Amino acid sequence: MNIGFIAHDAKKKLMQNCCIAYHSILAWHDLYATGTTGRLIQDATGLPVHKFLEGHVGGEQQMSAMVEQNQMDLVLFFRDPESTASTRSEVADLTKVIRMCDLHNVPLATNIATAEMLLKSLERGDLDWREMYH
Repeated sequence: MNIGFIAHDAKKKLMQNCCIAYHSILAWHDLYATGTTGRLIQDATGLPVHKFLEGHVGGEQQMSAMVEQNQMDLVLFFRDPESTASTRSEVADLTKVIRMCDLHNVPLATNIATAEMLLKSLERGDLDWREMYH
C-alpha cells in the first residue's frame, strides 16, 4: 500500500518517532512524504521514502493529486493545531489534502493516537479493502 506523510514543523519529531516505532509495519509499504518530512523519516528509519517538494512549495498539492488519482491508501498528516498558516494558499493546500481523503475514502490520521490505530489496523490486514479500489 502507498502511505503518505505530512507533518507541520512542530510535529516533525513526533512523525519521526512514530515511524521509528512502526518501522516493521512501514517496511512492507511504499512511503511518500513532503520534502523535509520525507528526509527526516528516511534519516531516522533507513526506509526508502519517495519525496515530494517541500509542503509549502507544492508538496501538499502533489500529495492531494495522488489521493485524487486513487494512488494513496493511507495518509498520516500530523497537524499543529496551534500553527497559523502564513498564506491563504497554504491553508487551501492543507485543506485540500483532508478534503481529498474524505472524498476518496482514504484513511487519514491527524494525530498520533489515530495514526497508531491505523498502523496497527494495517498490520492486521484491516485496510486490505483499499486494494479493491485499485
